[in-house]
Amino acid sequence: MLNDQLKSYHIVLASGSPRRQQFFKDLGLDFEIVLKPVEEEYPNRLRHFEISDYLAQLKAIPFKEELKENTILITSDTIVWHNNEALGKPKTKQEAFQMLSSMSGKTHEVITSVCFTTTSIEKTVNAITKVTFKDLTAEEINYYINTCQPFDKAGAYGIQEWIGQIGITKIEGSYFNVVGLPTHLVYKTLLGLID
Repeated sequence: MLNDQLKSYHIVLASGSPRRQQFFKDLGLDFEIVLKPVEEEYPNRLRHFEISDYLAQLKAIPFKEELKENTILITSDTIVWHNNEALGKPKTKQEAFQMLSSMSGKTHEVITSVCFTTTSIEKTVNAITKVTFKDLTAEEINYYINTCQPFDKAGAYGIQEWIGQIGITKIEGSYFNVVGLPTHLVYKTLLGLID
């Protein structure tokens, strides 16, 4: 449905995430994947969704000079916000263990920002989902890290994986946002861009 309305546009998804790519397929969109390396660093003064907004916009910068008319570039970033700090992707098993231990028995927020860039506009939207974990044992955390290797995921976990199935007791907001893309917002924003 959306694809028919966007047929005069060329959609570029700048994401290596297989989950985001699958969401775009599930939305029925024709799109091209183009990746450009970006140092994902942000100023220390930024907080909460300001961080993911900034990083989503940062990922669009290398493309701006070569954008053509009728191209919609989509960049995105997800962070986990917990205890007033952003949890990114863990680099080691120890770091993954620390992240999951800190969220055990508590509620954190998953924030995904999506930036839509054309030759004439840049629009950034974000979604925030609250996720609550049960008290996780050290054995459960270690089993998950060793089995699923969650080093490509903000906050060291995937809600769709084992740890989500056994550990998450409550979710407020978009499930798909926690997986990596607020699909309802992408759909709404794309419709708004072509109105």
